[in-house]
Amino acid sequence: MKQQEINLDFSRRQVMTIVNVTPDSFFAGSRTPDWLDVERRVREAVEAGASVIDVGGYSSRPGADEVSPEEEWRRVDLGVGAVRSLSPDLPVSIDTFRSSVAARTIHKYGKVIINDISAGELDPLIVDVAAEHDVPYVAMHMKGDPRTMQSMTDYRDIVAEVVDYFRERTAQLRERGVRRIVVDPGFGFAKTLEQNYELLRGLHRLAELGYPVLAGVSRKSMIYKLLGTTPAEALNGTTALHWECLRQGAVILRAHDTREAVEVVRMFDQFMQA
Repeated sequence: MKQQEINLDFSRRQVMTIVNVTPDSFFAGSRTPDWLDVERRVREAVEAGASVIDVGGYSSRPGADEVSPEEEWRRVDLGVGAVRSLSPDLPVSIDTFRSSVAARTIHKYGKVIINDISAGELDPLIVDVAAEHDVPYVAMHMKGDPRTMQSMTDYRDIVAEVVDYFRERTAQLRERGVRRIVVDPGFGFAKTLEQNYELLRGLHRLAELGYPVLAGVSRKSMIYKLLGTTPAEALNGTTALHWECLRQGAVILRAHDTREAVEVVRMFDQFMQA
């Protein structure tokens, strides 16, 4: 079934659930390499209140192995197909930087959100795909690629540089015809542990640009390395950072644990109304 439109209010705080159709994503609990695993995870996410399902077929963890475009497409096709069969009207995001994967997904399934870790830097044609099909486009800040990014962490002022990058990049995206832009500061991508917290503390400055902000901190190394634990033990830290992301102006939490993230959103919404 093809989705004709993405009915999503980006002014409302909400949760994007991660579905990794990969064997090597950094958090083992998010790996769903076959149809039954994807189906189970999507059903749980929908029941817990997810607003969007984010399907990825290429692990972007630091030092991740290369995946061919055809293999990435096979994985994304499996994941999106499972979502469409279970919940045809639920918005789907595809976590890809490849224009070919984005175009094939839209051709087969209709409109999806494109979630690009490179903001069009790795494959500039993906911006044209987003513009041509008038779909929401998530642009993330990263230097290099997943194999090289952690060697590219030199900043004078990380908050200022990320904000300046998006000020320029969003103008370029709009000039190329992308109408619905979401910005993601890229926690963990070409940032040290300390820089991630500096960026989080200044996240409100990114929100001031006027674009919806997506925050992806779920179970990341900025939590478990600081605490001396593992991704599997990082849920409590994730919940704490999710509150701060919302306080700083983020409106989309990209999360592994849907129920817990949805509860944070509900509590924060009530807090803001008090």
